[in-house]
Amino acid sequence: MALMITDECINCDVCEPECPNNAISQGDEIYVIDPDKCTECVGHYDTPQCREVCPVDCIPQDPNHVETHDQLMAKFKKLTGS
Repeated sequence: MALMITDECINCDVCEPECPNNAISQGDEIYVIDPDKCTECVGHYDTPQCREVCPVDCIPQDPNHVETHDQLMAKFKKLTGS
């Protein structure tokens, strides 16, 4: 399942550089996560790095983009050419 950023985001800028897939970008008001690029860091790290650094805990799973671990790994492989 891809992650999403809620409107509790304080635009602290710490999540964007932590994303190994460049899935996080500045939106109109808050940061946003591109579900086509988000693998929850599967293939890169054991835990989502954006969640690790977020000071307000505003990055839940996106219920509109449900994916299994295997699907996230397949997306990782597609994105990285592995």
